[in-house]
Amino acid sequence: MQKIAAIDTGSNAIRLIVANLDDNWRVEPIESIRMPVRLGQDVFTNGFLEESTIRQTVEAFLQFRRIIDDFGVSKLRAVATCALREAKNREVLIDRIAHNAGIELEVISGEEEARLVHLAISSASDLSGKRALLVDIGGGSVEISVTRNGNILSSNSYNLGTVRLLQKLPAKSASLPPQTLAQLLCDSVEASRRRIEAEIGAEKVDVCIGTGGNVEEIGKLRQKLFKQDDDRSITSDELDRLVEHLSRMNVRTRIRKLKLRPDRADVILPAAIVLRLIAEIAHSEEILIPNVGLKNGLLLDLAKNMAEEMHLPNRDQVWESAVRIGQKYHCDLEHGSLVAKLAGCLFDQAGQLHFLDGEERLILEIGALLHDVGHFIGTVDHDQHGYYLLKANHLIGLSDRQQEMVASLVRYHRKGSPYQDEAASRLLSARDRLIVTKLCAFLRLADALDSSHLQRVDTARFIQRKSAWLLHVDGRDDLTLEKWTALKRGSLFQEIFGVALELEE
Repeated sequence: MQKIAAIDTGSNAIRLIVANLDDNWRVEPIESIRMPVRLGQDVFTNGFLEESTIRQTVEAFLQFRRIIDDFGVSKLRAVATCALREAKNREVLIDRIAHNAGIELEVISGEEEARLVHLAISSASDLSGKRALLVDIGGGSVEISVTRNGNILSSNSYNLGTVRLLQKLPAKSASLPPQTLAQLLCDSVEASRRRIEAEIGAEKVDVCIGTGGNVEEIGKLRQKLFKQDDDRSITSDELDRLVEHLSRMNVRTRIRKLKLRPDRADVILPAAIVLRLIAEIAHSEEILIPNVGLKNGLLLDLAKNMAEEMHLPNRDQVWESAVRIGQKYHCDLEHGSLVAKLAGCLFDQAGQLHFLDGEERLILEIGALLHDVGHFIGTVDHDQHGYYLLKANHLIGLSDRQQEMVASLVRYHRKGSPYQDEAASRLLSARDRLIVTKLCAFLRLADALDSSHLQRVDTARFIQRKSAWLLHVDGRDDLTLEKWTALKRGSLFQEIFGVALELEE
């Protein structure tokens, strides 16, 4: 039985979840750890992370690394949400975590966050035949999604996260009477009413579902304070009573009387106020609390991707199909084959940078073979022409997702980045855009090494040094053009992997 893990780096805390993955790709969580590192406190005040917070976060990831290794985890995905999306110095933290803990932290968009939460909810709740409202309350933002029959109709992010709301209060608000503070929070939340009303619309909501650590705590408080049987829901009346109850207490009283953690006691009130507003707008009599969230969605997504990887495309079949497409459009397959060989070689040597495997390597090879196919239509913008040709000609043996990744690799093999392009985000998930961007880094280097189209380079390899990754090139005749072009086109490699790239003399 394999073990997989996910890390959710939120604005109020960082969470690790470890799970068993059985032979039928079913996920069974076996360990869950929460580290109270509040990234949003710095970011929502100053726009960047303080050094002390960076150190706390790195220490949390080092602890997670030890736990992951102890469990023998075979697959891990670590993501960060709102706070790191906004932190001006997020790359410093990402680099420190990679260097110290060997964990690649991926900053995901609000849309990807909503998709993963929806995946978790769908696994725990039956959304078929219903118009559902999904409300995920985090420390930095609130993601609201409207679904019908299990499919997402719309998803939007609002700056109503609990930590952010507290940071927006006046500097001396902590000394205000609890009910005055509660009113300030209500006024701040109320400002978003019209936007939320427009998203939810007038059509009846059949079910309202809340997720996030604070929502789960609200369910537990409902069970304890109102003597209910479970913590899996709360009615609108109970939510009104809970807000009123919390509004009469300061943070210390909540800690003492309600047995809340300090980092939960201050944010529970803004969470309850936000949830109450949304339930009121949706005319929901009850909010369901399935006790799943982003970290569960990450596990399910990992399991799904691993299942797909077990059925890797037949390389010979896909390669033969790609060759036929290349011949059809008079592509320079001699050049493409060498670029594919060099790209694959560089990919294999840089595993500690990209954390990708066989499926992605095949996508890189096929994209490299056909990267110049667009010249059939015209040399100018041949990258864009190539994308359209590969959208119109299916590569036998690839799924629609893999075909889109190959086409996108061709589209961005010269310039641009799918990770930052809104057009790409409509067809690829945030994770797949990141994968294609990484593959582009290798393709650009390999393409540069045959910029003359004379196949003068025989091999290329990386030599890792403390200060930089050196690119060593062997071949025949004068390789000045190829080396100079590789150095010029190495900027994406340096940017996406955070390392310096130099040519060995």
